[in-house]
Amino acid sequence: MRSTDSEFLHWFKTRKPARFDLTGSGVAPCSISDLEVGIDDIDIAGTVSYGYEPLQQAIAQHSDVPVECVVSASGTSMANFLVMAALIQPGDVVLIEEPTYEPILAAARFLGARIKRFERNAGSGTGLKPAMFTARTKLVVLTNLHNPTCSELAEPELQRIAELAKNANARVLVDEVYLECKYETARSAFHLSREIICTGSLTKAYGLGGLRCGWVLADPDLARQMWRLKDLVDPSVMHAGEQLKVIAFRRLDCLAVRARKIVDINRAFLRGFLEACPDLEVAVPDYGACVFPRMRSGRAERLLELLHDRYETDVVPGAFFESPDHFRLGIGMRHEVFAEGLTRLGHALRDLRFGEESS
Repeated sequence: MRSTDSEFLHWFKTRKPARFDLTGSGVAPCSISDLEVGIDDIDIAGTVSYGYEPLQQAIAQHSDVPVECVVSASGTSMANFLVMAALIQPGDVVLIEEPTYEPILAAARFLGARIKRFERNAGSGTGLKPAMFTARTKLVVLTNLHNPTCSELAEPELQRIAELAKNANARVLVDEVYLECKYETARSAFHLSREIICTGSLTKAYGLGGLRCGWVLADPDLARQMWRLKDLVDPSVMHAGEQLKVIAFRRLDCLAVRARKIVDINRAFLRGFLEACPDLEVAVPDYGACVFPRMRSGRAERLLELLHDRYETDVVPGAFFESPDHFRLGIGMRHEVFAEGLTRLGHALRDLRFGEESS
C-alpha cells in the first residue's frame, strides 16, 4: 500500500509548540497593516477562469517570464505536487537530492515513483552523475536555496543538471521558495534551460504564509496541462485571497526591507553564538531563513528532548531530513524569541557536554 501522507507535516501540525519555537523556516508573519489594505480593496465575487489575470501578470513580472508560463498555486508544496503529478507515472524513476524536504519525497511516493537519491553537498554542487539516468528517469528534483541548509547551487551546476536531464529526455524541478530570500538579486533557474521547471512562493521570504501565494514556471504546453490537472485538486480559489496577493506584490519592496532586517540581525547573532559553541558544526549561508547544524557528538535526539522538556524550546529534528545528527533551526522569527531560544539552546548543549541532563 502506497504512502499517503507526510510525516513531517503531520508532526508540525499536531505538536504542541514550545514557548520559544525555532522550528519556523520563514520570516515572521506580516500583519494586514503591512499590506496597507482596506476592506474596499477586496471583494468576494470573482470570475472562475484559469488564473486571475492581475495575479498572473504580477507573478510573471516578478519572475521576468511570459504570462503563459505561469501557473498560480496554493503555496510551493501545491506547486511541487502539480509538477510531479503532471510528469510522473507509476514506476517512473525520480532522482531527488539528499537530504531534502520530506514532503517532496512523500509526494513522489504517493505518485508511485521509484525514487533514487543523489548527494546535495554543503557547497555549490551535487553528486548527480550521468550514470544515474536511465530510460525510465523522468524527473530530477532539488531545492535552491537548499532546504534545509539554504546553500545555493551555482548556475553552472544547474545548467549541467539540465543538460544531463535533456540527454535522458527528463526534466528538472527546482523548488525556489528560499531563493526569494535573495530578494532583488534572485534569478530563477527557469531562465537557464527549457528542461527546468521552477516553483516558488511569497511564503518564506516575506512573512506571507497566510496568503499561500505560490506558482509554477513552466513552458506554455506544460503550464496548460497543469491548469487542467489543477481542476481535479484545486479548481477554484478565494477571490479575496487573489486580490490580497496582487496587493502584496505591489508592496513587495517594503516587505523585503522588513524581512531582510529581521533575518540579518538574527544571522549576525547566530554567528556570534556559534563562535562560542564547540558542540555544533554548521555553514551559515549569506541568504535564507534557516540553517542545519550538526551535533559533533551525534546526540541530536537527546538534545531535542532536553530543549523541549527543560528549556521550552523547539527546533526541527534532523530525522525528517534523513540526518539524525542534525536539526533545522529557523532564523526568521522575532529577534527576542530567536535570541532567547539560542540562549536556551546553549544551556542545553552545556548540560549535555557536562553530563548534567539528569540533574
